[in-house]
Amino acid sequence: MAVIPWPLRPVPHGVPPAVEATAASAWALMRTRRTVLPKRLVAPGPSAAELSAILDAAAHAPDHGQLLPWRFVLVPEAARAALAEVFAQALAERDEAATPEQLALAREKAYRAPVLLLAVVDAGRGDPRIDLAERLVSTGCALQNMLLMATAQGYGSALTSGRALKSAGLRALFGLGPDELALCFLSIGSVQARKVAARTRPGAGSYVSTLGADGVVQPFDPAEGRG
Repeated sequence: MAVIPWPLRPVPHGVPPAVEATAASAWALMRTRRTVLPKRLVAPGPSAAELSAILDAAAHAPDHGQLLPWRFVLVPEAARAALAEVFAQALAERDEAATPEQLALAREKAYRAPVLLLAVVDAGRGDPRIDLAERLVSTGCALQNMLLMATAQGYGSALTSGRALKSAGLRALFGLGPDELALCFLSIGSVQARKVAARTRPGAGSYVSTLGADGVVQPFDPAEGRG
């Protein structure tokens, strides 16, 4: 993996070199992560030990109230056929004119990527004062931790969604409770092919602003650090 320059200001006096090295490694890992579509993810997937590390990474996400408002369901090869039928059924319910070819494509999506997990969010678990938005943020952090760990291990990964996530068949297959939401699928595997050009990432100035002392929100100036 190529070393990516660490873009921060010079290290303040007294900061151990190991801390700076850790920060640089984290920055390189974040910049290296890319979404690789499931159709480009092939065997071999993570070993049992590697998958365990990916799953353990989720536990380090922020979790207001320690609710554990999310869970993940692994879909092994033996269960892919059942998921494939759910995908086909969901398409048929949405589109009565769906062709056999379209239904076959819907089924095929269940067999992509060596590792497939469903992310589930519980909107009712624990303290009712902690609303769904906070639970979703926690779930997103857990997913990002898992994506980064997969990247660190050399695997490609992706988050995918779709209208089938809201279907009655999928809810029944995964045993979702009345307050649970099927958020997305997480796919992990070896990268068969990548896009030639990496996505251009926005600069902080395009999504950060500063609240001034006069109460007026102003454009963010990266040169000013904390604004």
